[in-house]
Amino acid sequence: MVSGPSGAGKDTVIESLRSYEPDLEYCVSVTTRPPRPYERDGIHYHFTTRDNFEKMAAAGEFIETREYAGNLYGTPRRTVEEALARGRDLILKPEVNGARAIKARYPGAVLVFLTPPSTAELERRLARRQADSPEAIEERLRIAREELAALADFDYRVVNDTLAGAVSDLRAILTAERLKVARLAGRMGLRHDTGNPV
Repeated sequence: MVSGPSGAGKDTVIESLRSYEPDLEYCVSVTTRPPRPYERDGIHYHFTTRDNFEKMAAAGEFIETREYAGNLYGTPRRTVEEALARGRDLILKPEVNGARAIKARYPGAVLVFLTPPSTAELERRLARRQADSPEAIEERLRIAREELAALADFDYRVVNDTLAGAVSDLRAILTAERLKVARLAGRMGLRHDTGNPV
C-alpha cells in the first residue's frame, strides 16, 4: 500500500511504477469526491454519490472506509480478495488511517509512506495543481501534519523528491518483499523453519 499526505504525488508515482511493473495489479478506490480535471472514472477512482457509497458500505462492499476532508473513500473488497486469491501483487492507495485499518485486517500487507521532501514543497504542490481553494489547501496541510505522526506504523518511507528516485525505491521494496523467505515459502507451498504453515 502506498499512502501519505495529499500532494505527496501518489497518483503520479504509482502510474509510473505500474509502467515498469506490468504484472502489478492496482485497486481503484471509491470516493464521493468530485473528479479533478485530469481524473478519469475507473482509472484514478470510482466516483460515486454519497448516497450510493453509503449503500455500498452497508452491503459490505468495502474492506475499509474513511472520511477525508469532507469526502468518503473506500477500498473495494472484491478487488482485493480476487487478487489475493490469484496470488497477485496488488497495490492500493488508501489514506493513512485506511492503510492502518487494512494492515490490521491483512497483517502481511506492506505499508509504504510516501512524502514530499519538505512541508514547504508539499504546500507548493498543493497550490500548483489548482484543485483546491486556499481554505481546502490549509485543511489538507493540517491533516498532513497529523498523518506524519503515523510514520512509525509503516514499513517503509519513500521521499518523492524526484519521480525517478521514488519509483526506483518502490521497485526496490517490491523486489525485497518478493524475495522474503516467508513469501517465497507461501507461494511454493513450503513451511517456515518454525514448522508453522506460512
